Amino acid sequence: MKPSKTNSARLLDQARMDYQLVSYQVDPDDLSAIHVAEVLGQPVEQVFKTLVLKGDPIGFFVCIVSGALELDLKIVAKVTGNKSCAMIPMNSLLATTGYIRGACSPIGMKKLFPTFLDASCQDFNQIYVSAGVRGLQIQLNPGDLIRMVGAKVVKLV
Repeated sequence: MKPSKTNSARLLDQARMDYQLVSYQVDPDDLSAIHVAEVLGQPVEQVFKTLVLKGDPIGFFVCIVSGALELDLKIVAKVTGNKSCAMIPMNSLLATTGYIRGACSPIGMKKLFPTFLDASCQDFNQIYVSAGVRGLQIQLNPGDLIRMVGAKVVKLV
């Protein structure tokens, strides 16, 4: 059965970007990128998670990092031009982005926030990011993701 199109997939279609929708079995008790990589049978370094933060002074911004990595907020603040930053509270994720935890796609948020993609994406021809619903990933070229969201490629960890 072919997965139904999400808003992020429709936006990729409009931009004429090549991608694949890849479905997987969701474990509501483990929404981690590590688990998604295991279920997809892909290296965790190739499955990227989308994290939303708030910085001083730039406000909301997005970091897209390999599922195996943890952000160092001091490094993130420095490379994003903030004095300080913090993850946004989980209960404000939907109102801020239009997405829920475990399904936050970097493509098609309510607003286009400044976006920073970890430089490790350049190690792969294809990476995976959330398609905007739990149980569905988008496989695409990192360059296409960069163009879609206007991401700056930086070393985030």
